[in-house]
Parts: sequence; C-alpha cells; structure tokens
Amino acid sequence: MIEIQPIQKAVNTTVTVPGSKSYTNRALLVAALAEGRSRLTGALFSDDTHYMCEALRKLGVEIEADEEGCTFEVVGNGGQIPVDHAELYIGNAGTAARPLVSYLALGNGEFIIDGDAPMRRSRPISDLLDALKQLDVDVRSKFDNNFLPLVIRANGLKGGETRLDASKSSQFLTSLMLVAPYAEKGIAIEVVGEMKTPYIDLTISVMRAFGVEVTHHNYKSFHIQGGQRYQAREYAVEPDASGASYFFAAAAITGGRVRVTNLSTDSAQGDVQFVNVLEQMGCQVKQCGNDIEVIGPDRLKGIDLDMKAISDTSLTLAALAPFAESPVTIRNIEHTRHQETDRIHAMATELRKLGVPVVERQDGVEISPAQVTPTEIETYQDHRVAMGFSLIGLRVPGIRIKDPGCVSKTFPSFFDTLKTL
Repeated sequence: MIEIQPIQKAVNTTVTVPGSKSYTNRALLVAALAEGRSRLTGALFSDDTHYMCEALRKLGVEIEADEEGCTFEVVGNGGQIPVDHAELYIGNAGTAARPLVSYLALGNGEFIIDGDAPMRRSRPISDLLDALKQLDVDVRSKFDNNFLPLVIRANGLKGGETRLDASKSSQFLTSLMLVAPYAEKGIAIEVVGEMKTPYIDLTISVMRAFGVEVTHHNYKSFHIQGGQRYQAREYAVEPDASGASYFFAAAAITGGRVRVTNLSTDSAQGDVQFVNVLEQMGCQVKQCGNDIEVIGPDRLKGIDLDMKAISDTSLTLAALAPFAESPVTIRNIEHTRHQETDRIHAMATELRKLGVPVVERQDGVEISPAQVTPTEIETYQDHRVAMGFSLIGLRVPGIRIKDPGCVSKTFPSFFDTLKTL
C-alpha cells in the first residue's frame, strides 16, 4: 500500500512518460513479421510488453531487449513461425493475447495461449475466434467457454473474407489487420457493431510505417492486400498518451502547470484528445514545439461527455469530478465493464467510499461534487484504477492506494514519477 502525499501548492513541472503500450506491442509483432532486423526506440518495458516479447521468443523470434535504453532489437522471420508447438502465457495482456491468436494462424502446428484469471473468465475474445473460423482457422476455447486458454491448430492462413463484431474490443480488428499481408489472399473484413476507431488509426499508422497499406471505407470494411511485406526498420515509439493523461489531470486538479515532452495533439493515439476534455473543463492547453502543456483553472467546470473513443481516460476524469463546480457525466463506456475489471462499477464503488455521490448506469456514471473523505482505494488489479484515484491524493490527505504494484502493467515507474510533482 502507498499513501499519496498532497501537493501544497500548484504543480509546475515537466514530465517524461514511458512509451505507448499500444504502439510497442504492435511494433514488436510487426517487426517479428518483417524480414530482418528492426530496432524499436523509446519502447515501453512493462508487464504487457514483457508477455508479448516472451511469447514471440518462444515462437522463434530473436529479440534483444535493453530496458535501460528503452530499446528492442527484433530479428523478424518474414511471416514464418519456425516452431510447430508452443504454450504461451500472456498474463492479463489483451494487447498481446488478441494479436497473437491471429499471428499463430500463420504457423504450422499446435499452439496454446493461456493467461491470468480475468482472461479466463471475463475478457472477451469469442468475436475474434468467430472471424478467424470464417477464414478456416482451427481455433477453439479449450474449455468451450469462449475464453482462454485457446488451442490453435495452425496450417497457414489462406485469408479471404470475414465478418467481425468489434464492439467489445477494437483489438479484434487490429489482430486480423496486422497479419493480413501474410495471408495468401489477403483479408477483407466487414465490421459490425460500433467500435473505438482511434486504436485502429494507431494500427494503420504502425503498418504503414513498416511499409504495408490498408484501405477502408468509413471503418466499416477493411481490405489488406496479400503479398505485401513489412520492411525491417528503426522505429520510434511515441510516449503513452494514456499515461500522460494523469499528469495533465494533475495540472487540472491543482490549478498548476504540467508539460509532457515529445507528445503532439496530432498523435494517432486517441487518448491524447483527453486534453480537449480538460480544455472544456476550463484548462488551457498549448502545443509547445514537441510538447503539450496543460495549465489548470481556479475551478474546474462540470461536463457531460461521450467517452467511448477515449475510454481509458474515463477513470482519470472520474478522479477530477469531485473537485468540479457541477456534476460530471461519463457516457457510452459500457465496454469497459469487460476490461481488467468492471471499470464502471469500480469507479462508482471507490468514489462512494470517498463520500462522493455517484449514479451508476449501465454505460457510465454521473458524479457530483463533494467533500472527499480519506480512505483506502481498492485497485482490483487494474492499473488505471490505481493511477486514476491516486490523483485525488494530490488534493486530499489520507488517500491510500492498495496494490500499487499493479501499475507495472503499463507504467512501472508511475508512483516515482508522481512523487516528482
């Protein structure tokens, strides 16, 4: 357990955040598919990227990791998987599990993917399995419950046409897209259901950086032509916009100034748009060269917001809500009930423990301003709960975060960085 120390005056600092988990894991897989040696700089070293890296190594990919230098060197196998059997363990890393399922379809042999309890009982994957089965991939849930562990009996990926429901996770679509150039016929995907498109833009940007083109029609249908090949290269991973959101919020909650280095509002990362939310709440936002700066107001305004596109920052906003001058309503994030934990229920439960009035709805919450009562915060093994609720401790003494180590999933140095404020 860790107790957050309140800041006695407005914060005024510059922060560097680690590389993006989403970019790092996509780039690791794409570099493994390429022919030859790629170098990933500014990469994230965390639980999720560790699981991806170790899985690829078990599949015959040579990877040299330099954690201090934040670099990976990956020797790709040109779309080949040189082993015919492997048992992979991916913890609770959705950004590893979903893409690896499609990647394994390129091989020849039997492969098993397993993970932590949430992956085995609550984190969805069945819609991806359905789409792969339409492409004649032999993949099944070992216990016939549509969760991990999965068994893939691979015999190469012919490709073709498939329909995919991506409403529960855009990672399903990312999974198919990343391997599609190595399918014999390419892959045409018809998307059903509403999904978060910013992460698909991020996927497309990584694929294009390594030399593969994607066509789509208003995010409803995608076509990736077969025969394209990723080109090995040096690739710089952007800082993590989701991780940056907590420090932008620190400026908002203290009425101070925080600058995050090497991040642009033009980033393909959807969560960088959280600064627009802060602007609506009364903050000033500036693009200063390669950095983004946020200056907090004397008093935060309430807001009513559809957060589906940037739902990973919904817990960041929830932590600001008690200090706003009017209610904060977060809508259209029902899919977050199926992430590391039921995030809607978690935010409502922990805010109520803090004495904050909350109306919990199926797709979101309404949070009213309140005097916060110090308490211990249960984190549900969810990094975003831990990082989001720690912000309240910057204003209120006695906020204690249980299981702070859960932030190792995406931002192992988070609490050290928070202390620098």
